[in-house]
Amino acid sequence: MGMPRKRITIEDVARAAGVHASTVSRALNPQRQALVTGAVAARVAAAARRLGYRPDPVAAGLRTRRSSTIGVLVPDIANPLFPPILRGIEAALGDAGYTAIIANTDNDPQRASDALERLAARRADGIILATASRRDSLLERCRKLGLPVVLVNRSIDGGSVSAVVTDDEAGAALAVRHLALLGHRAIGHVAGPRRLSTGAQRRRGFVAALRAIGAGTQPPPIAEAETYEIEAGARAAAALLATNPGITAIVAANDLLALGCYDEAKRLGLACPRDISITGFNDMPFADRFDPPLTTVRIPHRAMGAEAARLLLAEIENPRSPKRAIELQPELVVRGSTARPRAGPPPAR
Repeated sequence: MGMPRKRITIEDVARAAGVHASTVSRALNPQRQALVTGAVAARVAAAARRLGYRPDPVAAGLRTRRSSTIGVLVPDIANPLFPPILRGIEAALGDAGYTAIIANTDNDPQRASDALERLAARRADGIILATASRRDSLLERCRKLGLPVVLVNRSIDGGSVSAVVTDDEAGAALAVRHLALLGHRAIGHVAGPRRLSTGAQRRRGFVAALRAIGAGTQPPPIAEAETYEIEAGARAAAALLATNPGITAIVAANDLLALGCYDEAKRLGLACPRDISITGFNDMPFADRFDPPLTTVRIPHRAMGAEAARLLLAEIENPRSPKRAIELQPELVVRGSTARPRAGPPPAR
């Protein structure tokens, strides 16, 4: 058997590149690369490739007291909204030499708390939360643990934590205005849970837009879903249509809720969009394959994840940096689930 291959060290790369070992360390660290010139960074990178140098994350962690890992808590990994957000997070973290550890909480606060403790025990350098409610005890726990935290697709009351979100109020207004331009005035809302910022803000945007088109009623036609799941959407749609039988269109607070509205409309013998138009929110993968294809509000999933990762890395580098709220703009994607209201009376419900 041959002798085991000698591990290539920073000192080997430094000798090959003709620089000091500390310069190699800076040149190969995306967070500190700006401290060396472009020519030196290129020379070091070429020497590292030629020698087959691979950084030792354990040794680097001992020096810097960092693990180069970031914990990411998501409420439901099966929800098609989250994989594109995670891809954005992982891409931005990978560019900076970090790795994401994903924890699925299944919308269970205790599971979220347990996951946070495990991530802290593994010395995660920071946390990205896609699970936060508007008042969330996890954030206080992160503070006590000294863990930098950034929210994605969620915000909290008071804005004391950095967050990357979509302008949810504007997105709901896009859907209402689209339906109004088609001629709808009897528009209802299947809302998301008010304990979540997305549910509260999309509801607020719906109500404001309804008033703006002169179709506001008191109380506005709204039924709240307990969760962002298909079955919850169907239950909320049933309650909405039972109490507001004249509705010709529904703005759903996300695409899974919209699928629930499809199911309830079908159960009642209503054709979409002939008898009732339905819009969603998120433009999750395969929304264009629904039957009919779903008109929905598109949010920039991947950009949202990447921005959250970059915000968190900046806070890790400078814990005193001010908290920031980044609000990305949505757009409406018009497909086959919306049409002009039918001329005659709707079928009996």
